[in-house]
Amino acid sequence: MLLSKQFACKTALLSSVKINTQISFLGKRANQTAACAQFRQIIQDQLNDIQQAGTYKKERIIVSPQATTINVQNVQGKILNFCANNYLGLASNQEVIDFSKKALDEYGAGLSSVRFICGTQNIHKDLEQKLSQFHQREDTILYASCFDANAGIFEAVLTPEDAVFSDELNHASIIDGIRLCKAKKARYLHRDMKDLEEKLKSTDARLKMIVTDGVFSMDGNVAPLPEIFALADKYNALTFVDDCHATGFFGPTGRGTEEFYGMLGRCDIINSTLGKALGGAAGGYTTGPRELIDLLRQKSRPYLFSNSLPPPVVASAAQVMNMLMKSNKLTAKVQSNTKRFREAMTKAGFTISGMDHPISPVMLGDARLASTFADEMLKRGIYVIGFSYPVVPKGKARIRVQLSAAHTEEEIDRAVAAFIEVGKQLNVIQ
Repeated sequence: MLLSKQFACKTALLSSVKINTQISFLGKRANQTAACAQFRQIIQDQLNDIQQAGTYKKERIIVSPQATTINVQNVQGKILNFCANNYLGLASNQEVIDFSKKALDEYGAGLSSVRFICGTQNIHKDLEQKLSQFHQREDTILYASCFDANAGIFEAVLTPEDAVFSDELNHASIIDGIRLCKAKKARYLHRDMKDLEEKLKSTDARLKMIVTDGVFSMDGNVAPLPEIFALADKYNALTFVDDCHATGFFGPTGRGTEEFYGMLGRCDIINSTLGKALGGAAGGYTTGPRELIDLLRQKSRPYLFSNSLPPPVVASAAQVMNMLMKSNKLTAKVQSNTKRFREAMTKAGFTISGMDHPISPVMLGDARLASTFADEMLKRGIYVIGFSYPVVPKGKARIRVQLSAAHTEEEIDRAVAAFIEVGKQLNVIQ
């Protein structure tokens, strides 16, 4: 009886504590809700402004593997895909998938750790070795993405005694990475070598680093590497190239912008991605001098504080590297597809930006027009996306078409025919 009364007292006490806790929580929640309501309205006002400007970005939902033909939620039939970074068509390649599945069975889903604690497997080292061999560099370090690779290098390497010179249209990840470092910062006009030289000769620094995209993703134009290398030699500067939109498919054997210019091995540091041509899953890397890679393993924050790349992702990239080092057949195919599309679209009267690259922006200018154009293309079974501010400058909206080695000539011709039909409908071409 005594034990029963003691139990009842404890139960009542716990219930009282629970009720008081709930009341306290609800009181705090009421305060949070008032602040949150204000916050939500501020955000909604910004969203309304974006919608009014015609630059609101809707995400279409794909319900199939990434490929040249895809299924899109609420859209009937197969859709031709012309806006993925799947340059070699390997994101859904069966050999790559099988290799990835095998790694999943052998090595598990993930490491649950960062590399230096207990997150390095032999397959990570093997892939780093393959990438070094492919790029003809001394060593390579893997990251979760090239965004992380760009975020991890400048802060780790450059000091207040140093200076960095960045093309004004470099990728957002380069811009953010440079912001993290304490070096002197100079931004030069896009591909303007006179402006770059003026800034190089007016800066006194221990290390000077010229930073550029190899291929600029929004315009499909290529950095003038021969001139950049000449200025680097003249002013004793390092060169850094982000080659995400070149690795695996640009240049005679797909070794990127250096090879496109016949200057393979000339750049001091290359950052690139596994998430585009090299399997399309995820991951990025830095490749270059052995001492640099060793330093990044010691100091680079995204490397030290991010989980290791999952084994299936590592394996898919490794298999793509095996394929690329055996044959350049896919590289040749994406290049011929690019030529076919660009020539047909130019003949039809469209303005195509860039130079001989699978990124083939169809320039439209107006943001609403680009959005409407993309919607009309989808009605005709062609998946493309309109790009507008802030992804591209105001007044330079476009449809960014991306060619793949997996596209057939018939698919390219069908896309061109749809562009011509919509272009005439919307008075873009006559």
